[in-house]
Amino acid sequence: MRAFVVKQYKGPVQQADVPEPVVGEHDVLVQVRAAGLNMLDEKIRAGEFRRILPYKLPLILGNDVAGTVLGVGAKVRGFRLGDEVYARPGKDRIGTFAERIAVAEADLALKPASVSLEEAASLPLVALTAWQALVERGNLQPGQRVLIHAGSGGVGTVAIQLAKYLGATVATTVSAGNADFVRELGADFVIDYRSQDFEQLVEGYDLVLDSLGGKNLEKSLRVLRPGGKAIGIAGPPDAAFGREVGANPVLRLAMAALSSRIRRQARRLGVTYEFLFMRASGDQLRQITALVDSGVLRPVVGRVFDFDQTVQAVQSLHKAGIRGKAVISLP
Repeated sequence: MRAFVVKQYKGPVQQADVPEPVVGEHDVLVQVRAAGLNMLDEKIRAGEFRRILPYKLPLILGNDVAGTVLGVGAKVRGFRLGDEVYARPGKDRIGTFAERIAVAEADLALKPASVSLEEAASLPLVALTAWQALVERGNLQPGQRVLIHAGSGGVGTVAIQLAKYLGATVATTVSAGNADFVRELGADFVIDYRSQDFEQLVEGYDLVLDSLGGKNLEKSLRVLRPGGKAIGIAGPPDAAFGREVGANPVLRLAMAALSSRIRRQARRLGVTYEFLFMRASGDQLRQITALVDSGVLRPVVGRVFDFDQTVQAVQSLHKAGIRGKAVISLP
């Protein structure tokens, strides 16, 4: 079958003929109809995660899928041939930039009936990230205040809507041209990151969702109330993440060292920092499906590429300006 692979870290994305997926007894074979693009794809290609996610090369890229069930393993009970489904495959089984993929039943859900396959493919990774940050880790409650950075991006567009559904007051950082757009999604307070300093405009917040890292994360700690929490999805990773992915003790120590500075800063301020690398979950996707079909969440697809344009699509991840997500569509 056709797929788009990286044969060596930092090498180009190339089209290749690859073997058909192996379908285990708990797996579902999916005909890929659309695949979401994420910065994670580019970071994997560049080798930024090779120590903590040691993939075997050549590797098929792609972390979001929507499509149709072609076959099921002997012990699969929740899906049938022809079902329209979506998923973020488990981190060890990525590869949605292909014509077909085998996904563990536990990671799969029926796609929202109210949206297209392209819209469904835009959701899994970013919606699960927003859910795990705001609901699981952040325990966001009605009346609390949350700052969501990069509100017009993939994670940001979903997180704003989810935070409003949870009853929070939402501030976000975007460019001036996206101010009205994020207000339509539910943002209460919009900060132009090019001309305004968010640290001077907000304070006493309960939660920050940071997708930028670096100095932005350091400043984010200072807008939290005592006891508040910053959740970073751009890093640095911490020892808890090392345990989560089963890293060896040496690597866990290295991760702890990488995050030691930001954790010390957090402690001095009386706040906490946690790194989040989202995990696949069909159960959570089913809850997200219900929110989409009830009108609470709407996917934002900024651009659709044809499958033959996958190389160009991955290269586009470096370019700003796309609202929400870009998606690859297969005929």
